[in-house]
Amino acid sequence: MTYAYIVHLANYSDGVLYVLAVLLLIALAVILDRSWSLRSTIIRGKSIIRATAEHAVLSQDELETLLKRAGKLPEAALLDTAIRHLDKQNDSMANRLDESIMLIAPVLDRRLWILDTVVTLAPLLGLFGTIIRMFHAFSVLAQPGHAPADVTAGVADALVATAFGIFIAMLGLTGFNALTNQVRLIIHQLDSMKMMIINRTDAAPAAPSMTARAPEMMRV
Repeated sequence: MTYAYIVHLANYSDGVLYVLAVLLLIALAVILDRSWSLRSTIIRGKSIIRATAEHAVLSQDELETLLKRAGKLPEAALLDTAIRHLDKQNDSMANRLDESIMLIAPVLDRRLWILDTVVTLAPLLGLFGTIIRMFHAFSVLAQPGHAPADVTAGVADALVATAFGIFIAMLGLTGFNALTNQVRLIIHQLDSMKMMIINRTDAAPAAPSMTARAPEMMRV
């Protein structure tokens, strides 16, 4: 398949193949960009979780040290929330951390909607290009002096648009599933970080023991 033949196919699809090529570039750009960003977030997030797990108790100084180490990672938002609400009870702390995770989640899957749109649109656009090319192919029969073989060749060329659209959809779907799995792993890391913070800060006030209350009860 030569370059001239590809240009010929694109022209006779009324520009549909050009649009499909743009969709392919957009899909590849989103996949590469988000894969690099999410993979880096997962790897660096693991180091923060390991550093947190090394502490039996997290004081404010240790939380601030972890916050500086986290930098712009999603875990930094949880550490900052924990520092600002360190004096709260466990239930209040957990609610604040859940709130931070909910605010972070939309940032993690940004631009994935573009990939989802490409996966849906590419096969339909490819089919549309095929239908347009079929019109050109069968219009040959209306002209005198053309053999049926010309129609067969036109139909074969028309199917290229559908094949190209399906290829883009398969590539986009694979990338979308991989990126969605990476987002799920990051959310799992944030949930793990939340539990570690709660278990190691334990901001709830200690309940008085029965032995401490016994003298008071006896005096009553």
